[in-house]
Amino acid sequence: MKLSISNWVKISLFNLLLVATLGLLMRYKIAFEFPYLNQKNIQHSHSHFAFAGWVSQTLIVLMVHFLSKQKVVVNLEKYKKVFIANLVCAYIMLFSFIIQGYGLISILFSTLSIFVSFWFAVLYYKDLKLIPKDNLSKNWFKAALFFNVISSIGTFALAYMMATKNITQDLYLSSIYFYLHFQYNGWFWFACVGLFVSQLIPNLNIEKANKTIFNWFFISCIPAYLLSILWFKLPIWVYIIAIISAVLQIVAWYVFIKKIIPSFIKNYSLAPFYKWIYISIIACVSIKFILQLASTVPLIGKLAFGFRPIVIAYLHLVLLAIISSFLLVYLFTNQLVVQNNAIKKALALFIIGIFLNEIVLGVQGIASFSYTLIPYANEMLFGVAILLFFGIFRMAFLNLKKS
Repeated sequence: MKLSISNWVKISLFNLLLVATLGLLMRYKIAFEFPYLNQKNIQHSHSHFAFAGWVSQTLIVLMVHFLSKQKVVVNLEKYKKVFIANLVCAYIMLFSFIIQGYGLISILFSTLSIFVSFWFAVLYYKDLKLIPKDNLSKNWFKAALFFNVISSIGTFALAYMMATKNITQDLYLSSIYFYLHFQYNGWFWFACVGLFVSQLIPNLNIEKANKTIFNWFFISCIPAYLLSILWFKLPIWVYIIAIISAVLQIVAWYVFIKKIIPSFIKNYSLAPFYKWIYISIIACVSIKFILQLASTVPLIGKLAFGFRPIVIAYLHLVLLAIISSFLLVYLFTNQLVVQNNAIKKALALFIIGIFLNEIVLGVQGIASFSYTLIPYANEMLFGVAILLFFGIFRMAFLNLKKS
């Protein structure tokens, strides 16, 4: 490829900086007065660009990097067009959502970004066929592509409702949650696990455990969508399916910790700093699955879906504390970014910011149950946003400086 993977990684870090900048701006508008720009529009820009410009862009780059390390002949040049197309859509969404919210341009390029993901799925699926069946990552990546395509159903349902002006609150929310579920728990999750297991040294025990864990996560992913719509009046048998899917994911994650993690620690030499990041990610994933199961309790489910701070805390738990933290530590441990103490300190600052953000949001969410206001919560979240901004700014700057 004319542009190396390391250069695409630099672009990804810059995109994360833009995501952090929008987050900082939103937190400033909430904590202090800033009459310019519409808060809702900034939020849409922030979320769409975080998905397309940061997470999805980084995942497709790293998945192509995975292909480059396999003992197969693959034409990587074709993916350059996909990278560029996805970036163009992401940047136009970034600015169009800020200017017009859900307008003609933003909707058009949101739709185009979906077709870019279809394009990548077709190209990558064909290349995956060249990889041996016993490769630990192959099925994870195939499933990730499948769920990324499936998630678009939610987006097209929203577009149909808006075009026909036939919008009902329940269908509107269920479409949004459909998209979010199959992005977070499908595309993002399966792609990240695929990248993680690609670092393992295969043996019969690992291969067997990996296959079992994959099957359980794959089987449970589709019915786990029901966990996002428990506020619907679901029949008891549907409710039971939702509970089973939550339990199955916890069991799969337990086996993953018991069988896969020890092998990773044994065969992959990591500095203590990176080990602690991985430990924190494992803890956050465990909390996520426990919260999913807890949401099946009607009272807890109503509280979780009824209070915005809880929803925001959960979304940030997955996108920041799990997905973004993993992508960053993967970039560092696979030598895809500059390696020096200064950039490690920047990573540490960003990770600290992530967990401070979760603590404040979590406390704010729990306090909202009793309608208790936490003094200076918005100011604290703004302070945390500053940490996040400077952490990724330093990482992006140092990585670019040493190019």
